[in-house]
Amino acid sequence: MVKIAAPLGLVSFVLILLAACSGSSEPTERQHADDWRAELSSIKYGSTASEEDPIALRRIELTAEFLSQAAGIPVRVYQTSDYNGTVQALSSGQLQMASMGAGAYSNVDSQIGELADPILAERNSYGQTGYYSTMIVRADSPYQSIEDLKGKTLAYVDFNSTSGYIYPRWKMDEQGINPDIFFGEAAMAGKSTQAVLALSNGQFDATIVNAHSGAPETGFSMGTIKRMARQGMIDEDEFRIVWTAGPIPRSPRVVRTDLPTEFQDLIRGALAAMPYDAPEAYAKMARLPGSHYGPVDRRFYEEIIEMRAKEIERHRRRAIGGEG
Repeated sequence: MVKIAAPLGLVSFVLILLAACSGSSEPTERQHADDWRAELSSIKYGSTASEEDPIALRRIELTAEFLSQAAGIPVRVYQTSDYNGTVQALSSGQLQMASMGAGAYSNVDSQIGELADPILAERNSYGQTGYYSTMIVRADSPYQSIEDLKGKTLAYVDFNSTSGYIYPRWKMDEQGINPDIFFGEAAMAGKSTQAVLALSNGQFDATIVNAHSGAPETGFSMGTIKRMARQGMIDEDEFRIVWTAGPIPRSPRVVRTDLPTEFQDLIRGALAAMPYDAPEAYAKMARLPGSHYGPVDRRFYEEIIEMRAKEIERHRRRAIGGEG
């Protein structure tokens, strides 16, 4: 990996130049035959996946390699240090596509509307397209439910995080818990790994991270805690779930609609076909057997878009001295 400075003062990007990008820089016959390929010359693909989550990072790399072969032009992955970096880069046209959470997409939607289109999201073998927010505490703490955390400290993940901020706050409100006055103190950890480590170190009484491949009644087989435990970063028995909210619409693959229709159609078709056209690569992505990409559109994320808009309005009311 080679670190480069992001244009226009955005957060630093890490450029992953894929093997498909190597070789002669001369235009190929395919590029001459297709005007949109000559126009784009490469596809810039944004993601917040990082070394702290090697599985997610590998998924992005494998997807980019596959898309590079399908498109016949280089695909470069731009890895941002936070959610907002990807949001701003896609909104400003510095990226052609991105993998992002529903909350981050709703931010993009608020900035550029129909210029960004969510096209696909993962579906598991049961057809589920959702995951969960889980509020966790240390297992050696006295807290057994969210009610026990009144006046205590809470770590959120990021303002643009769906499962780590936007969605759980909405659901707490629905249950009659105003998160702005219920907890004694709250702060942003930046990413889910940092949130869990801060909890483990005693900096907070609770935090909220994602979980999936299961249900509250049966437990979850994947998610932040499971990932960190597999990496040897934590012992998952040191934590206890005291509250869940969901299911939340899964993270979309988003493309800019001001790009050639042929490009958009190719990306949509190639990703949908990836489990079948590149089964070995798809298997390396650690997806559950039978999972695939299913079509989505803006309507699929309308609830999250509404949640974010109301969260912003809440912040505005607080800023002018109104209620939280």
